[in-house]
Amino acid sequence: MLGDIFKAYDIRGIYPETVDEAVSRRIGYGVGRFLLEQAPGGDGRVLVGRDMRRSSAPLAVALVEGLNAAGVAVVDVGMCDTSMIYFAVNHLGTIGGVMVTASHNPPKYNGYKISGAEAKPIGSQSGLETIRTYAETPEAAAAATPTARIETVDLWDAYRRHIHQFLSPLKRPLRVFVDASNGMAGELVPRIFRGVEGLTILDLNFEITGSFVHEPNPLVPENMVPTQEGVRQHEADLGVCFDGDADRCMVVDDLGATIGCDHLTALLADHFVKQEPGAKIFYDLRSSRVVKQTVEQAGGQARRSRVGHVFMKAAMREADGLFGGELSGHFYFRNNFYADSGAITFAVVLSVLSNANESLAKLVTPYRAFPQSGEINFEVADKVAVMNTLKQRYAGEAAVDELDGVTVDAFEQHGFWFNVRASNTEPLLRLNAEARDESTLRRLLAALTPELGTPASSGH
Repeated sequence: MLGDIFKAYDIRGIYPETVDEAVSRRIGYGVGRFLLEQAPGGDGRVLVGRDMRRSSAPLAVALVEGLNAAGVAVVDVGMCDTSMIYFAVNHLGTIGGVMVTASHNPPKYNGYKISGAEAKPIGSQSGLETIRTYAETPEAAAAATPTARIETVDLWDAYRRHIHQFLSPLKRPLRVFVDASNGMAGELVPRIFRGVEGLTILDLNFEITGSFVHEPNPLVPENMVPTQEGVRQHEADLGVCFDGDADRCMVVDDLGATIGCDHLTALLADHFVKQEPGAKIFYDLRSSRVVKQTVEQAGGQARRSRVGHVFMKAAMREADGLFGGELSGHFYFRNNFYADSGAITFAVVLSVLSNANESLAKLVTPYRAFPQSGEINFEVADKVAVMNTLKQRYAGEAAVDELDGVTVDAFEQHGFWFNVRASNTEPLLRLNAEARDESTLRRLLAALTPELGTPASSGH
């Protein structure tokens, strides 16, 4: 009944066609019942926050009704960025939290990101399927309580103090161009970063209107153009573009070039390992080999991770990782409860740059060492067969592993490596490749393309 809106990592659909108040009430009931079972000794409270979409407020009201019907009290933190939920769950010690958001999707979409105690992520393999089962029961359909059990809390001051732990006093003035994408960064950035000594913020699309001037997805290159142009026009030291719920940000250097998230991972990893020698740094297995090199040269331990925030958060928590980065723009911090935060990423970038005597472009240049393909999607009928063929072809002449899809590392022998992963929901294979030079990369792509199917789209 609700299956189409339950995804791998969250719940998402179109309002009011597939997600409406009745569905939201059901989901609240399912979440409440699940979280109570997971934390029987907890305080019985669940956090609720929401983004700026016009449908988020009514959906949040219905969600609270469902949570109450399941027997939990609700702490409402109001309109906020998704990462505030991770902070608030830990700050207040609740048994979990729900953020009403559709992240970077267009305005007609909405959904729910669900966390358990300690802000541990809940995905399809860690509870979403159980929540769906509970949400489809007759009890969920009848969920209603005559008396709301809800407490409203303003956590912005505490949240600001938390984020400022990652922000060093600026040693030189910085001019930063920020595109809030008409999303939650329009609320977040003024509350957290206004008044920081030495910091000048040049803002764009900070108006919260419930719609977007451009799609709030910084992974799409055209959505980064306003930030790139703003940096050049205003001669800013850097630029930042946030996504809709402001848990991700993409960074632009002072020349107006977008910094790849793996290159930014390397830059920030170097910063963190120098603070804590020997620290474990996690990185998305699609990342440039520069990340591993940088971590090890700095004296840290580099750990590859599967793609997806559920996997990286779990791996970091298990190994007590200090910092982690994904190509999607999510960056994770041990001192942020192993959770991701766009605001903390922004704070750390400011700290690193203010402590350097060079421009951001010069700081990042050493990490842009090898040409990359970006992520290229291929339409293919039999994903498993193609990946098996790749494994057999390169076995014996390269290092091959299956941590996530198939990774072939022939850099020492032939000057390239690549990863091919299957989409969970579409007949697609996703290729990421890197080589020692452009000609090697071209030859590799020419050899792989006929085997992988029909190119569908690309983008890093």
